[in-house]
Amino acid sequence: MKKDEPPLDFPDTLEGFEYAFNEKGQLRHIKTGEPFVFNYREDLHRWNQKRYEALGEIITKYVYELLEKECNLKKISIPVDATESEPKSFIFMSEDALTNPQKLMVLIHGSGVVRAGQWARRLIINEDLDSGTQIPFIKRAVDENGSPEEHALYVWDHFIAQSAAENVFFVAHSYGGLAFVELMIQREADVKSKVTAVALTDSVHNVWHQEAGKTIREWMRENCCNWVSSSEPLDTSVESMLPDCPRVSAGTDRHELTSWKSFPSIFKFFTEASEAKTSSLKPALTRRSHRIKHDEL
Repeated sequence: MKKDEPPLDFPDTLEGFEYAFNEKGQLRHIKTGEPFVFNYREDLHRWNQKRYEALGEIITKYVYELLEKECNLKKISIPVDATESEPKSFIFMSEDALTNPQKLMVLIHGSGVVRAGQWARRLIINEDLDSGTQIPFIKRAVDENGSPEEHALYVWDHFIAQSAAENVFFVAHSYGGLAFVELMIQREADVKSKVTAVALTDSVHNVWHQEAGKTIREWMRENCCNWVSSSEPLDTSVESMLPDCPRVSAGTDRHELTSWKSFPSIFKFFTEASEAKTSSLKPALTRRSHRIKHDEL
């Protein structure tokens, strides 16, 4: 602790920090109504950072509560056969995730401090719950064990593969896109038979470095779309040097906002893919077919 630095002793509740989420899902000071202030104490960056991290941990628990209370998800411990002494993690899933014969959507967050139910902690604190959490995706649609790739593979084998859904959709952000490509490499035939469409948001996957085969790259061109950070309008084609899925603008140049800003386009993409599969007229998803006019949204 630096000289004259206050003790690193922080509240363990939102109320203790004197903050609360308002009706718009924005974090505001209880007394002043002002947004969160990072520089609470001038010239004490380390103390301010620790305070921010302490608040972040409270936010994580708050989001977990929302997933269970507002989204009616169940917290499932994994590995399912772990002994008492083995390390455990958990996922959240709906009551009918394994029995619904129609649809199943899987959300994979990026790496870093974000946890289940979050796209970006910074957005939750500085913007709102809608842009920073996966809750809008969960409501509209009514993973930490080893590496993210191992986690995705485990969840696929023990949960997704056993579901009765005819249409499985993935939304994978940032490193989550890399985890999905690795899942395809390990379970190519199974993924192709069960997954209808994949929405990537600013994915960091690389089909060359990950050594994805030709048949995987071809499937991704047909069934995936990557909404990337760009200053171009939403759904504008963005060129890529990689021979995989089409890339279109997410309508924002901020990496952590790509999932939220592309939200309406992603569900339009899923609807079209589902309808095409049902009619057995599934077209190639070219850059042109992904150009959605703003007046249609």
